[in-house]
Amino acid sequence: MKFSMIVACDKHRGIGRDNDLPWHLPTDMKYFRDTTRSPKGENIGQNAVIMGRRTYESLPIDKRPLPKRLNIILSRNPDYQADEGVLIADSLDTALTMIESYDIHEVFVIGGGHVYADAINHPSCDKLYITEIDNTFECDTFFPEFSKDVFKEMSRSDAIEENGSKYEFAVYQKNI
Repeated sequence: MKFSMIVACDKHRGIGRDNDLPWHLPTDMKYFRDTTRSPKGENIGQNAVIMGRRTYESLPIDKRPLPKRLNIILSRNPDYQADEGVLIADSLDTALTMIESYDIHEVFVIGGGHVYADAINHPSCDKLYITEIDNTFECDTFFPEFSKDVFKEMSRSDAIEENGSKYEFAVYQKNI
C-alpha cells in the first residue's frame, strides 16, 4: 500500500525540539488537519496516520487519538498501551499490513524523525507534503534529506507569513 509523508520543517530540515514544535503556525496546523483527515463522501474509506510513540505522546491529550483518522503508533515495546481504538505496530511494514484489513483512502506518516528516516526510502513511499519554513529554529529532530531526482515537485502554494515566519506548502511525487 502506498503512503504519503507530511511534515513541516525549517531551512535545515528541523522538525522539533524536546518532543514539541519550535514554532506556532496555525495555518500549517489547519493544513495538516485538513490534509490528513478522512475525506467526506460516500464509498470513500477513512485516512490513516502512522506515527512513532513519542509523536503520539506529544499530541495534546484532548486531540488524541487524532479524530476522523485511523491512528497507528509504532512502538517496539510489546507492553505499550495506547488509547482505545488506536492500533500498535512494531514496524512500518507491520502497520501497512494491518491497514490492509481496513477501508483506507490514504495513509500518512506523520513523524517523528526516526519514523521519517525509515519511511523516506521505503518502496511504498509515494508522496511528500512538506511545509517549507523559510526560517531556522533550534531543533534536535530533523527530516531526512531526499533526492529531488526521486521526488519531483508537483505543486507549491503562495508564501504565507505568520508569527514571524514565511512558509509554503509543497507537494513532491515519487517518479515512477
